[in-house]
Amino acid sequence: MTIEATISESRVEALCALAAQTRELMDAVAMTGVGEQELAAVTDELRALTERLDAAGRTSPHPFEIRADGTVRTLGNAVIGAGNPFAFPLVVEHVAEGRVRAEVAFRPLHEGPPGGVHGGITAMVLDHMLGQAAAVAGYAGVTATLTMSYRAPVPYGTPVVATAEHTRAEGRKSWSDGRISLPDGTLLVEATGLFVTPAAWLRGDGPRGLPDGGARTGQ
Repeated sequence: MTIEATISESRVEALCALAAQTRELMDAVAMTGVGEQELAAVTDELRALTERLDAAGRTSPHPFEIRADGTVRTLGNAVIGAGNPFAFPLVVEHVAEGRVRAEVAFRPLHEGPPGGVHGGITAMVLDHMLGQAAAVAGYAGVTATLTMSYRAPVPYGTPVVATAEHTRAEGRKSWSDGRISLPDGTLLVEATGLFVTPAAWLRGDGPRGLPDGGARTGQ
């Protein structure tokens, strides 16, 4: 079972450009020092723009799409979705079987403690990285447990590196370890995740129709 791409490339580019500009807007809102009148004026403009977009609102998020080269695009994903203004979007590299890597520069929008990134934001990134590590090893699944260990504050505005690797599997269960570090290797956050492959995926009913859910069978 497959999903055919239903969005033209030109529309995808336009959507991603809008999402990127919206991210810049969100950063500007978080950091602006303009006066009250300008805040009110911008709010009115944004209200009008929101109404224009709502004129053809969707009833569900953007679906997974399988492109011609067989890769999967997830425009609406909260971590990697280029069409989702909430997403970074994180670009995940597959560096080896069961290992993934991504560079990210958190923004003031992600602040938790003064000057540092909110722990829930780093947990979201590592949850995704751990799941990706399991998936590229052939054990796609959903998060069952996520254990976090915060070693040092994670800065925003400074590039950091997120890595993860699949460590073992037992039946439909699999485990991955991951971390966020400074480029020099200084450890900031560690995580371990347990992922479970839904039985439906093993029957060929993958997430939103992805074939086999990307999971191995007979392991």
